[in-house]
Amino acid sequence: MGRADYSQFPSSVVGPGVAGWPGENWLLVSAANQSIILPIMKARFANWCLAKGFDAIEPDNVDGWTNISNISQADNLAYDLAIGKLAHALPLSVGLKNLATDLSGTDLTTFVGAFDWALNEQCYENSECSAYTQAGGFLPAGKAVFDVEYNTAPNCTQANQAHMNAQLTDLGLVGATSSGYKYTPCVPDNQTTW
Repeated sequence: MGRADYSQFPSSVVGPGVAGWPGENWLLVSAANQSIILPIMKARFANWCLAKGFDAIEPDNVDGWTNISNISQADNLAYDLAIGKLAHALPLSVGLKNLATDLSGTDLTTFVGAFDWALNEQCYENSECSAYTQAGGFLPAGKAVFDVEYNTAPNCTQANQAHMNAQLTDLGLVGATSSGYKYTPCVPDNQTTW
């Protein structure tokens, strides 16, 4: 709700709040609503990312069907793929966040082909890292995978062997000079190879 373009989203496409994140709402990405939502998202990508010099985006909350009842899996996945196409058309690199663990078979293969890299939060804490290392996953396809842990240190031996960029950091993602800052990467920032 705090974004400058929030008023452009009709109430018919705004779903319930995201649990634990005040001010964030799910988008109701049904097939009928996508023609309303996608142009707003395209403008965000163009104006807030590309125009500011960014070369990549990481859309968040792309797994609505696993969290609320108002979205079908088929509609949600179609929306996510459309988001990937929007980013590439600008052109921006686009990462898939936290969704690979909900995909299997041809869906996983499709998403690995449609996204440039993946970001997972807490795959070690939640025992979900195999979604990125399995056949057909991002790492076997030669695509980067970033793992961010907040509560449990990643298994750096496993992460480094898989060429997964893993780190332990603070949930607030505060700056290095702020209280509560935590940043422990498996591969030090000054190391250039695995």
